[in-house]
Order: sequence, then structure tokens, then C-alpha cells
Amino acid sequence: MTITRIGETQAKPETTEALRDFLISIMPMIKSSQGCESVTLYQSHDDPTKFTMIEIWDSLECLVRSGRCWRPRPAGCIMSCSTRNDFFKSILNDSYEETAWLITPTWSD
Repeated sequence: MTITRIGETQAKPETTEALRDFLISIMPMIKSSQGCESVTLYQSHDDPTKFTMIEIWDSLECLVRSGRCWRPRPAGCIMSCSTRNDFFKSILNDSYEETAWLITPTWSD
């Protein structure tokens, strides 16, 4: 059964770009870890200092083996608060496969 890791963090207003660049820089390391199916980074539309990284893993065991239960701290303390990590077991998606639900709002300009 897959496991979804959702990590949320927030930059100090003056370090938003630095945190975004740091998170982008660690994505290849995450994706290359054995058992990582995907990794996606999101930036809040309403508050650009907030970031969410969603990782899909083959299993909790793969996630633990990869060392991804901790988030490396970027140099210079560019976060305004600690990272929050949540782990979700797969339930069901619209194609009736076991996976995690993620509902994101949509908006139009």
C-alpha cells in the first residue's frame, strides 16, 4: 500500500525565494530514493511564503529507509516556523486504485 507524505513549511517573507530554491534543489534526491513514486512542490496562491511538498512512496518502510522522515534544514534559517509532516495511508481515488486523496481549490482570474 502506498504512503503519502505531506510536508508543510513557511518562509520568512524576505527568504521566500531562497526557501523555494532550496526545496526545488532537494527534489531530485527525494525522487531518486528507492520506493519514491513521485514528489511535487506547491506554493500557496494566497500566501506565497507557504510551501507544501507531497511525496508518494511505495510503502512506509521505503520512506523510513530513505531517511525522508526528517527534513534537512536549509542554511541561514530561512523558515519562519518548523516543518510540519503528515503521513497518509491510501484509501481510494476516482480510478478505484488505492491512493491518497488530495483536494486542491481552483480559481479563475
